[in-house]
Amino acid sequence: MIKNILMLVVVTIFAFSCKNEAKAEVKTVEHASEAVAQLDPNATYAKAEFTIEGMTCAMGCAATIEKKIAKMEGVKSSKVDFDKKLAMVEYDEAKVSPESLTKTVTSVADIYSVKDMKTVNAFSAGKETAKACEPGCEKSCCTAGLKEGGKMSCATDCKEACCAKKA
Repeated sequence: MIKNILMLVVVTIFAFSCKNEAKAEVKTVEHASEAVAQLDPNATYAKAEFTIEGMTCAMGCAATIEKKIAKMEGVKSSKVDFDKKLAMVEYDEAKVSPESLTKTVTSVADIYSVKDMKTVNAFSAGKETAKACEPGCEKSCCTAGLKEGGKMSCATDCKEACCAKKA
């Protein structure tokens, strides 16, 4: 019986003496501030479109490639369309070249390859849409879009091309 009482006292002492008072721990974490790339207003910007072969998914492949291109110094905008395997990049010609774009894409993973690199005046939404545009369609699209509350009778990029010319 004395052993039991003694054991109970020891367990009680350990239970209350091991009471850890958690103190708030303050950690200082330094964040590396990313320098926001400033676009040169005097730069000559070119637009390139090219096909990327080897992509297997929209999030892991297309989004990763798009972000990698966007981080390049001199890139104004980048868009990678997984469904059409099409990349559209606007860049400063003095800082970026088609070769550096190709190198950036292939550096993401060995399975990616760049095909049909071309410089364009305006981005297409894909080969199917570009063929659907008829001569004079741009004006009718813009006019129809304004009259019909935004509904286009022909390809959307025809409207964009027209409205871009007006701006």
